[in-house]
This record gives sequence, structure tokens and C-alpha cells, in this order.
Amino acid sequence: MSIIRGLGRTLFASYFIVNGTNSALKPESFVADAEPVADRLLPLLHRSLPAALSAKVPEDTKTLVRLTGAAQLGGGVAMATGLLRRVGAATVAVTMVPHVLASVPDRTLAKADRAKARRVLLRNVALLGAAMMASRDTAGRPSLGWRAEHRRQEIAGDAREVQAKTSKKARKAAAKARKQIGA
Repeated sequence: MSIIRGLGRTLFASYFIVNGTNSALKPESFVADAEPVADRLLPLLHRSLPAALSAKVPEDTKTLVRLTGAAQLGGGVAMATGLLRRVGAATVAVTMVPHVLASVPDRTLAKADRAKARRVLLRNVALLGAAMMASRDTAGRPSLGWRAEHRRQEIAGDAREVQAKTSKKARKAAAKARKQIGA
């Protein structure tokens, strides 16, 4: 792993560690912003999830903020330490979706407030995009899927070589047997 990649991942994760800690320990300051998003997402979750899972989704926005914060904290720590870094990045990417939705500027705001809200939206979109890229980062090594496909192709090539050699030997043996029988 390069120093730049490790340092960049740790610096990126620091935002989620701090934000996640604040959300988990002091959710009251985030509830007002999260309420409209929770009001829209909770019915969607209840309709799309199986009944067993839907029953476990908390209705309280404060609890949702705490859970999101805990997920961001865990994902940030995973990225920063390098242990399950891709899973951690995917986790923080998922937790950024409500943040992006909550930061869409209201059209009724004053022009200066809308500009500020757009900056927050762009920051959240950028964090979401970066987290999505980090979730796919293989640290310069091929992914497991690529390695499996590459190995499959190698094995198929080896099998074709063995088949060709065996066919050639079989043809020689058959020719030799015909020669002995016909002779």
C-alpha cells in the first residue's frame, strides 16, 4: 500500500469518524434536518422491506440519527485502519444518501441561503461519490472477481492444450494401430 493511498483514506475517513461520533452521541442537533428525510424514507422502507425487517426499523428520528452516526463511525474507523476498508467505505456511502437528500435546497429560501445550501449539497454529493470510489478501491491489486475470471481463463487454456496434445497422441496411436493391422 502506498503512503499516499493510506494517508488519503485516513484523512477521508476522519470526516465520517467525527460526524458519526457527533451524530451518535448528540443526535438532538441533527434531528431537525433529518426529520423531513425520515418522513419520506420510512414509509418507503416499510413498503419495500420484508415484514420481519420492517418491524425492526425504528420510527424515532433520533434513533435513526444515532444509528446512522454509529454506522458512519464504524465505517470511518474501518477505512482509517484499513481493516474491511471497502466495506467501511460502502457503509459510509449508504449513510450519505440521507444526507444528500436532506441537503437539497428548498426553493423558498432566500438567494444567499440557497447558495449556502447548494454548497452543502455539493459537499455531500462529493463525499458520497468519494465513498463510492473508495468502496471499489482494491489498493492497486486486482479484485477477487478479476482474479477468479483470469484463473478460469488460464485453466481453460491449459485444458485446451492438454486436449490438443491428447488428440494428437490418439491420432498417432490410431494411425500406428491401423498400420499394424493393415500390414
